[in-house]
Amino acid sequence: MTEALSQADIDREIAAEHAAYGKRLADGAPAEHHPRRGYPPYRSSVLRHPGRPPVAIDVSGDPELVELASPAFGGRDITETDNDLTRQHTGEPVGERITVSGRLLDRSGRPVRGQLVEIWQANSAGRYAHQREQHDAPLDPNFTGVGRTLSDADGCYRFTTVRPGPYPWRNHVNAWRPAHIHFSVFGTAFTQRLVTQMYFPGDPLFPYDPILQSVTDDAARQRLVAAYDHGLSVPEFSLGYHWDIVLDGPRATWTEEGR
Repeated sequence: MTEALSQADIDREIAAEHAAYGKRLADGAPAEHHPRRGYPPYRSSVLRHPGRPPVAIDVSGDPELVELASPAFGGRDITETDNDLTRQHTGEPVGERITVSGRLLDRSGRPVRGQLVEIWQANSAGRYAHQREQHDAPLDPNFTGVGRTLSDADGCYRFTTVRPGPYPWRNHVNAWRPAHIHFSVFGTAFTQRLVTQMYFPGDPLFPYDPILQSVTDDAARQRLVAAYDHGLSVPEFSLGYHWDIVLDGPRATWTEEGR
C-alpha cells in the first residue's frame, strides 16, 4: 500500500469508474467484459501488467523451451484425493465443508473435455498455506488449500473443500477480500492457461473490493459468482455450489491477464 487511503476514498474511485463506464455505454461503446489494466482503485494493478510490448522468444529450434519457464507440477497422475481437499491429510480440516461443481464450456455452450482444472484458496480463517503469507490468522495443519481434477466427457469438474474465509490485503486501510477460490484451467500446454476467481453469493464485501469491482460490467461481474445448488449439497456433509466456466466468446468468464 503506497498511500494511506481509506475505504471511503476507494469507494469514491470505484463509483467514478462505474459512472465513466456507464457513460461509455450510453455513448454507444461496446460492453467491457474484462477490466482495464490500470484500474485506479486496485493500486497494484499498475505494477501487475506489462507496460511495454511483449518480447518474442524464438523457440523454433526447441518447441518445448517455452515450457521450461512454466509451472511444474511433478510427474504423478491425478489421484482420487486430488479433488477432495478435505481428505489430503490425516485429520479433518476446520470449517464449513462445501462441494463446488460446474462445467467448462466454449462460446457455443459445448463441453470442453479432458482439461486440467486446478484450485487454490485460503483456509476457513482466511489464511493461505504459503511462506509469503502475512495474515496472522491461524494455519490449519489439515488443510493445504490446493486441488486439481480433469473435466469429464460432459465438461464437468467437481471439488470438495471448505469455504474460505475473507482476509485483509493492504490495498488501503481496512481492505478485505471477499471469500473466493482461485481457478486455473489448462489447455493442451502450459502456455494455454487461464486463471480466474470464483466468489460466493451474497457476500457483503462485494461493493468494497477493488479487484471484483474492476470488472465494471454488471453481467460480467455476476458471472464470477457461484450459485447455491441444493442438489449438489451432500446430506449430513457439505453445501453445494454450481459455477460454470465459459472459456471464450461474449459470455466468457473473466480471466486474469498475463497468466
